[in-house]
Amino acid sequence: MNIEKEISSAVLKAVKELYGVDLPADMVQLQKTKATFEGNLTLVVFPFLKASRKKPEVTAQEIGELLVRDSEAVAAFNVVKGFLNLIIAPQAWIGLLNDINANETYGEQAVTDDSKLVMIEYSSPNTNKPLHLGHVRNNLLGWSLSQIMQANGHKVVKTNIVNDRGIHICKSMLAWQKWGNGDTPETTGKKGDHLIGDYYVAFDKHYREEVAQLKAQYIAEGMEAEQAEDKAKAEAPLIQEAHDMLVKWEQGDKAVRDLWEKMNNWVYAGFDETYKALGVGFDKIYYESNTYLEGKKKVEEGLAKGLFLRKEDNSVWADLTNEGLDQKLLLRSDGTSVYMTQDIGTAALRFADFPIDKMIYVVGNEQNYHFQVLSILLDRLGFKWGKDLVHFSYGMVELPNGKMKSREGTVVDADDLIATMIEDARKTSDELGKFHDMTEAEKQEIARIVGLGALKYFILKVDARKNMLFNPEESIDFNGNTGPFIQYTHARIRSILRKAEAEGIAIPTALSTDAPLNEKEIHLIQKMDEFKVAVKDAGENYNPAGIANYCYELTKEFNQFYHDYSILSADTDIEKTTRLVIAKNVAKTIKNAMALLGIEVPERM
Repeated sequence: MNIEKEISSAVLKAVKELYGVDLPADMVQLQKTKATFEGNLTLVVFPFLKASRKKPEVTAQEIGELLVRDSEAVAAFNVVKGFLNLIIAPQAWIGLLNDINANETYGEQAVTDDSKLVMIEYSSPNTNKPLHLGHVRNNLLGWSLSQIMQANGHKVVKTNIVNDRGIHICKSMLAWQKWGNGDTPETTGKKGDHLIGDYYVAFDKHYREEVAQLKAQYIAEGMEAEQAEDKAKAEAPLIQEAHDMLVKWEQGDKAVRDLWEKMNNWVYAGFDETYKALGVGFDKIYYESNTYLEGKKKVEEGLAKGLFLRKEDNSVWADLTNEGLDQKLLLRSDGTSVYMTQDIGTAALRFADFPIDKMIYVVGNEQNYHFQVLSILLDRLGFKWGKDLVHFSYGMVELPNGKMKSREGTVVDADDLIATMIEDARKTSDELGKFHDMTEAEKQEIARIVGLGALKYFILKVDARKNMLFNPEESIDFNGNTGPFIQYTHARIRSILRKAEAEGIAIPTALSTDAPLNEKEIHLIQKMDEFKVAVKDAGENYNPAGIANYCYELTKEFNQFYHDYSILSADTDIEKTTRLVIAKNVAKTIKNAMALLGIEVPERM
């Protein structure tokens, strides 16, 4: 039973009977009744005053009387100024509970052939370093958003664009040539992305030493300090060699390309391990080494159509002054591409591959301006979704000891973080005595689920638009607004259900409409019904944090109920059965909601 839909229909009929007016369905505003008032749902009466030409209290009273008369869902009502508080009939709650019980994916919409196709880009790593904490937030947000959009009835294609070309890649390659001694992931026992990341750090270390020496030399020759530093950075031998390597790569030099392919493959194997550990993946991966030429082609086409302009130095620009912005470089004077050009090329390939209705880019907020410009340029170039592309802009994630710097090797490595979270979960569970009669393999699997659940929940519960401070110690807590708290509640319910099964208690597929309900049981049913609203809101607002908040609220509601009422020792069999049905569906809803966050929930803890 859809209680709100039934009441909305009854309200419109009442308004028609009372005041002779046909009103649209969106005029009916129902909301959860405030805890300080009696009732379950509240109807806002003010939109009907023009039709009734009466005071709010009188209008509410008249509509309430007809709802009690005509709707089986409404048992009673009370009026508070312009608000009609409705008390829902017990049989309506039972009908709703039976609907929830009968649907394993209650609250989610089915994907059909007519569903819109949403493409979501996330991860976007560089092949010169391993994934770090910032990438973790990006991947978790992208994966969760993909699950949420699918739960809202959209076809979803998850994509990744790998930044596998450019001067930063050449820095790692050059450093490996100079100081690598032929090291490989196999000979060192290191993941490929970690091995290459070490050489990226090594390049920067040696480069800074060269810059410091040259700067001191230039200052000694009488140059100003700032000018000396700029000159040293540009003329340091290492950066010159890296640029020469980039030119050779662009020209297709076989030796450089072979080294590039070998080292990139090491990195991809490392990335795949991290993605698997995080529980994320992609339907299609694009590589900038393939997309930048397509981008140059699209820019040249736009130039020929008069969409862009070429300056005297041969560089190509987009004039965005009519949009209140500045001019944007698309091709350098030597014909090489910039990030914007590559993104245009990637968009062109994606549009050729898929009938995209909406494109969502999961990228940090430091790129807000970039995507504002990209949207305008794609629209100019004729991509139907360009103007409406969504930049899912998220804030930076920091640790208690400050920001991360890749070149200095001070990042929080994703692999180390995952391993630490699992280790901490195992340690905390052991200390709290959570493991009973389990094999070592079971303990390790639960530690993995809890550790990753703690990490994912702690990151996803924060509004993505905000910067956040990640504290691993706080995230493992089994109390409060944490992943383990929610996971433990699910495991507790599953334990109750196993005991019921052991006692031979059958849980029915549907309850009789005269089954008794107390106030807290009604609150739990109503909270479960709010899952569909949480899913809808999260999809419309691109907000995984809304799902996390819902999980926590439902879990709190159940734990309060469980504290006040026994399930297996209920006074009557019908009370026991009703509570088991409620508990079973709370566990199901928690599991489904947490899955939208990419979080597993264990059967035992």
